[in-house]
Amino acid sequence: QVQLVESGGGLVQAGGSLRLACAASGRTFSSTAMGWFRQAPGKEREFVATLSSSGILTYYADSVKGRFTISRDNAKNMVYLQMNSLQVEDTAVYYCAAGSGSARAMRTTTVGAYWGQGTQVTVSS
Repeated sequence: QVQLVESGGGLVQAGGSLRLACAASGRTFSSTAMGWFRQAPGKEREFVATLSSSGILTYYADSVKGRFTISRDNAKNMVYLQMNSLQVEDTAVYYCAAGSGSARAMRTTTVGAYWGQGTQVTVSS
């Protein structure tokens, strides 16, 4: 089992940056694909970025490609999401997830995944 705790959310102006962090517990972290998802008010939760267990393979939603970067530190059991050039449309609760399959598969299915409690990101105009 994996437990996840997100941090780093907050209020930022459009064009600004934030770095989200996810602390994971569990002996299988280094062999687990990880991801970030978000849910805006009145919308379904959506894929943002995923990362393979090695950190080599990354996948991004088109809406964040070129602005967000997902990374991990397996020695520290940490996953990060660097968010640059933030837009008002990025406002959402951001969730860290530990997948039961590949990073590629996590883009479309999160069955069996573990989730953090979420961290709020608000981008003002």
